[in-house]
Amino acid sequence: MRSGVVFDIKEFTVHDGPGIRTTVFMKGCPLSCNWCHNPESLSMQPQYIHSPAGSRLAGKSYTSAELAALLNGQADILRSNEGGVTFSGGEPLLQAEFVAEVMDLLPGVHILLDTSGIGSEQAFRSLVRRSDLIFFDLKLMDRAAHLFHTGRDNDLILHNLRLLSASGKPFVIRVPLVPGVTDTDENLRAIAGAVRGLAGMLHVELLPYNRAAGAKYEAAGVEFRPKYDETRPVSINPAPFEQAGVHVRVP
Repeated sequence: MRSGVVFDIKEFTVHDGPGIRTTVFMKGCPLSCNWCHNPESLSMQPQYIHSPAGSRLAGKSYTSAELAALLNGQADILRSNEGGVTFSGGEPLLQAEFVAEVMDLLPGVHILLDTSGIGSEQAFRSLVRRSDLIFFDLKLMDRAAHLFHTGRDNDLILHNLRLLSASGKPFVIRVPLVPGVTDTDENLRAIAGAVRGLAGMLHVELLPYNRAAGAKYEAAGVEFRPKYDETRPVSINPAPFEQAGVHVRVP
């Protein structure tokens, strides 16, 4: 039995997949996106978050059986509301063996994997196989820009996207809109071209920029230093996808 580190568990969520869900936020991420709105998710080590309401410890260790028991205790409510459990992060692929064990202990529960796609092929295949639906982030198509803004190139991400399309599992592409970075017409056209015609894709979602990130960095004791102009208006432009014949949504 494996153990894993979770930084938060949110119940009754309605934006992390169909129906009413419980979202498990796994701690640790191989990327260092400088717009990340969960700075407490980056390290796998537990850390204190300070706020006017007091301090809390972000990061708790569970065995797979302990976490599954907690989630199964909510299973009837989730099923009756056409929901399920979402594994997010951080990046679930970083703790894939633990997450897989938990998934195996949730019979009859709808499972959603929310991933950036940055993980080994073995880890990716393992969690996709156990999931009913996948949310897959695509941020930047230009390799150099991806490396500059996230600390990693996108080779493995695009490889896993191809595996996902061949897996037979339904998935949604989600694009976090960052002003002057991911929201440019050039980048959105490139994403539209890359996902057009992918088997299994339900639609693309354009996610609004979260301007609350800076305060969370301060609470986590980390300096927020975006490599872009955060005051710039965000371009929410579905046209590149519509022109490519790709179904696009703006939540």
